[in-house]
Amino acid sequence: MNGTAPALKPLYLFADSQLLFWKRDGRLLLESLIQRTPEQALRAAYIGASNGDRPEFYEIFEAATQAAAEAVGVTPELRMIGSAFTAEDRAFLERADLILLAGGDVRLGWETFRRTGIKDVILERYSQGAVLVGISAGAVHLGRHGIVDTPGSTTTELLDMLNLVPAVVDAHDESNDWARLSGTIHLLEGAAMGLGLPTGGGVVVHPDATIEPLRRPAHEFLYDGTKVNRSLLCPADITC
Repeated sequence: MNGTAPALKPLYLFADSQLLFWKRDGRLLLESLIQRTPEQALRAAYIGASNGDRPEFYEIFEAATQAAAEAVGVTPELRMIGSAFTAEDRAFLERADLILLAGGDVRLGWETFRRTGIKDVILERYSQGAVLVGISAGAVHLGRHGIVDTPGSTTTELLDMLNLVPAVVDAHDESNDWARLSGTIHLLEGAAMGLGLPTGGGVVVHPDATIEPLRRPAHEFLYDGTKVNRSLLCPADITC
């Protein structure tokens, strides 16, 4: 069978939902995401497994996506993909141009993805050119590993994630000076870098692995063989 595989799209990792309504150079960031989709009709899927499918969070996604779609003149078809993952949910997700992985509990979302087969559909759609957005726990899911609390214990453990971004991702932990993320990168001894997303900020990870910070500086953690080095990744319009 002849044909060229669709080009992979950038991955969008947000610390929280603020960037859904953020404007850069007078345009909503979401407008640029929508323009990366191939057709005039936009099929956008929201996966709320990490927050237990809470409707008020879907409504935030719905409002932001409708505003951006209207601005670029496309017709949005939106759906919340439930944790039960019905046949109708699967059929929509398998055709989605834009997929948002919501925030909440990293372990809850990941176990739901694996149990239902949502994980496999996400990976397939990405390989076919869909745009993926992860918010908080959803951003963690796009990385290599997720740092999660161990049930009944004060310790944490690492779970394998989608591994679309070659980093351990953590979000809005600046109040703890990213201690959890830094410690994890030290334990991994160079197996992965760390990427901390501050409140209100995020990054775009391009297909060539270039990281573009959005709105606020992101925190990068690299192990040099003896210790973890931390640096700031600064948006083009901010001096760090």
